[in-house]
Amino acid sequence: MTTLQVAQIVRCTEAEGPGRRSALWLQGCPLRCPGCCNPEMLPFEGGESRTVASLLDEVRQSVEQERIEGVTLLGGEPFSHADGAAEFAEQVRELGLTVMIFSGFQLEDIEVDPDSRVRRLLAATDILVDGPYDRTRPEPSRRWIGSANQRIHHLTERSDPNDPRWRTPNTLEVRLVDGEVTVNGFPAHNATGLWRRLGPVRLD
Repeated sequence: MTTLQVAQIVRCTEAEGPGRRSALWLQGCPLRCPGCCNPEMLPFEGGESRTVASLLDEVRQSVEQERIEGVTLLGGEPFSHADGAAEFAEQVRELGLTVMIFSGFQLEDIEVDPDSRVRRLLAATDILVDGPYDRTRPEPSRRWIGSANQRIHHLTERSDPNDPRWRTPNTLEVRLVDGEVTVNGFPAHNATGLWRRLGPVRLD
């Protein structure tokens, strides 16, 4: 069975793309962007091995219980997990949901990648935010975008570039689940240090 190495899952969030979405962070990234927001997700070792089938079961539950409208893949680097991620994204779209991906690679490089699995994942993507994170160029106005060099590509008609939600303020979500505090989203630039220090915290 196809598996993915998963670092974190948030079953319903409004801080990782337009609308109510499930967000899936993958474990492992070959890039080393200075100031990466998720440095603990850079090594390919770690995380939890999950079957695509089990992840889809969670997505279906989120559709029923939280009425999500899409799934966002982050990392780590989703295109470095293209085999399992492509299968997952294709089946997510069969459920009528949109797929959004944050990638440190640029679209032009993804399009010519010789790995057919990478192109298969791109074909199952509705919204792509591309480009390496640049901590010296914080994004002041576009929601869900980390740095000003990164671009938003609406790859299918299932995503609307004129959706007003792209122009609303960023949010930071803090949760307490089973005694652990987790944080996701995009804080104000001057609060990023606090965000990283908080990270996942176990409250026993």
